[in-house]
Amino acid sequence: MSTESNTVAKPRILFVDNDVNSFYSYRIEVAVAARDAGFEVHVAAPQGKAAEILRAEGFRYHPIPMTRSGLAPWKEFSTISALFRLYRRVRPDLVHHLRLKPVLYGGLAAYGARVPAVVGLLTGLGYVFIAESRRALVMRRLVVIGSKLAFRHRNQRIVFQNPDDQGVFIQNKILPAAQTVLIKGSGVDVNTYVPTPEPQGVPVVVLASRMLRDKGVVEFVEAARELRDAGVSARFVLVGDTDPGNLTAVSAEQLQRWADEGVIEWWGHQSDMRKVLSRSNIVCLPSLREGVPKVLIEAAACGRAIVTTDAPGCREIVREGENGLLVPIRDSKALADALRLLIESAPLRALMAAKGREIAVTEFSVERVVNETLGVYRELLASGPRDSQKQLNIVEQQAR
Repeated sequence: MSTESNTVAKPRILFVDNDVNSFYSYRIEVAVAARDAGFEVHVAAPQGKAAEILRAEGFRYHPIPMTRSGLAPWKEFSTISALFRLYRRVRPDLVHHLRLKPVLYGGLAAYGARVPAVVGLLTGLGYVFIAESRRALVMRRLVVIGSKLAFRHRNQRIVFQNPDDQGVFIQNKILPAAQTVLIKGSGVDVNTYVPTPEPQGVPVVVLASRMLRDKGVVEFVEAARELRDAGVSARFVLVGDTDPGNLTAVSAEQLQRWADEGVIEWWGHQSDMRKVLSRSNIVCLPSLREGVPKVLIEAAACGRAIVTTDAPGCREIVREGENGLLVPIRDSKALADALRLLIESAPLRALMAAKGREIAVTEFSVERVVNETLGVYRELLASGPRDSQKQLNIVEQQAR
């Protein structure tokens, strides 16, 4: 009998994110699955509360200096340098970079450190590819140039969550199509997020996200004001914190003024989304652009009708008229009309709830996302150096 699995070390995977708390919220299932599949799992991210949780669960955590949105040249260079040193020290067989800044900076560092295999996940192109200000246009140009530099690794895959974002990178010749992968969304545990009866009484419409203009918060408030003035009986609720580090953040003072005016309720950050969804009748996200918004997948899994924009990422989860309604971006009037239709029709909401649950289970389960992601890892290890191929044998034996 072969003793290869006893003599070859486990393949080592290093996840790199710009927020450890977000990593734990959105990527822990992939990390656990990689560990269970035979990988030695490391996580690198700036310090945060979830770091100790990761350590307690047996993952090897490495703090790194990285801001989410800062662009001070010296600090950015220091981040790339720190990643390069980390890669040389940890010597991962595969690095998985999460979100735009880790993908760009980590890609440069991984190329220089000769990491055998690289995966990048772009969860949404966000402000840089939405805004038309001079600053955004300059940043967009820098991102395109930086991407072409960061994506020089031959044994890499860049994962996109929707085909629109994937198309942007292929059509602009930033990446060859063969180095891209489409995996829709972060997935949801459909055994945890399950349908619950709608609450009785005045319908509750919830927008749960970071409080950003890019998420459509202003349009939501304008629609709520229009419906209130028209005599429509409903509660409109914003759930989430403001994000001062984001250029499109809505201030806490503004959110409180809207709440004091009585147009909306602001519940702030809520740690239990299942409870939030159980208290809602309709879930709304009039965002300008997303990867695939997890809150809408969770809403579908919990059997809630959805109103969102006909925008990249958002339209991936909604089938118009089947499990929700799609409206144009930045159109508060169309948003108000769509919300009114659902507010005033419980039977229509019930039909959409059933279809949404079906879509969530068949297309957006976390098991599907995890399996497709592990498949990317195996493909890259099989294409890497001989040692990586031997380590792949360990993963495959573990899977059996």
